[in-house]
Amino acid sequence: MTKKQTKRILRIVFIIGSITSLFFVPWILVWAWILPMPDTIQEQADEAIDHGFDGIIVYVDEAGKPPAFYTAGWKDRKNKIPADPKALFKIASISKLYVAVAITKLVNDKRLSLDKTLADYFPELVGRIENAEKITLRLMVQHRSGIPIFTDHPGYWDNPQESSKDVLEYALDLPANFEPGEDYEYCNTNYLLLSRLIDKVVGYSRHQYIKEEILIPLELNSTFSSLSEVNIDDVMSGYYVGYEADLKTNDYGSMLATAQDVGVFLRALNDGSMFDEGEQEIYSSIYVYEHGGLLPGYQSLAEYHKDIDTVVIQFINTTNFDGYDWNLSEILINRIVKILRNKKSS
Repeated sequence: MTKKQTKRILRIVFIIGSITSLFFVPWILVWAWILPMPDTIQEQADEAIDHGFDGIIVYVDEAGKPPAFYTAGWKDRKNKIPADPKALFKIASISKLYVAVAITKLVNDKRLSLDKTLADYFPELVGRIENAEKITLRLMVQHRSGIPIFTDHPGYWDNPQESSKDVLEYALDLPANFEPGEDYEYCNTNYLLLSRLIDKVVGYSRHQYIKEEILIPLELNSTFSSLSEVNIDDVMSGYYVGYEADLKTNDYGSMLATAQDVGVFLRALNDGSMFDEGEQEIYSSIYVYEHGGLLPGYQSLAEYHKDIDTVVIQFINTTNFDGYDWNLSEILINRIVKILRNKKSS
């Protein structure tokens, strides 16, 4: 076979493979990606509703400008209440940023050590979490511990708010997913343990510690540790495709906040204004500066873009079983950022 024939065959294989792969990509993602770029963020928010989301809140903080808010769809679909930019939202794993900052502050104060192990801080877990003697605090913060993920257990999602079972039990007495430090796996068990460690070290609730060290200094008066602290009417409804009920009363232990509060926090995290001397260097060595969050009915993205010195927070109150809605939300926020960049360059 000649070189020319080989190239031709490879080209045909590539084309067939590309066409075949399209059958496995939801067309809604393709459509959302190829649509002409709107001129405004409001148009992009409206487009999100056209893609099947029930409601969206977008917060934009461009340096030197007042913050801007954009909404579309419903805060409460049943009662026809429009999306409210001041609504409280379950921010799910975005809360890991707050936990990582709290750990940083305790390390800087010499109350914790990143090099001590899970066995040092929780000796009762030796023999119940494999490699407890080798899993350092640093590895837990960085999701490199290999600890099994309690949220992967189907029992966790049954009715956690109605169960007396300690959710940590879902991660105990199981083989490690990998040797500590040998791989990376995003793991909610790491941050469950880190949160409990804060309780143990400070001698009171980590929620109170986060409030004292982060929320009060930043004047974040619309950030709360749990559903029990808020008026349920202030919470944006959450919807799961194919399930009619409103999920806002389901309590998975998530923090709640307005988009603006998350935005103020994220800017302070990125510009370093929330840190005391020595803390930002510690934080930069252990964790990230932006995050997403996902719960049934709620998905959120919190991003800072240094090139345009802009914070973008996106809340969407719809999720579905196949998970493609997460990819769709990423496409939406990427288009929002592109609109912002286009405006900067024009």
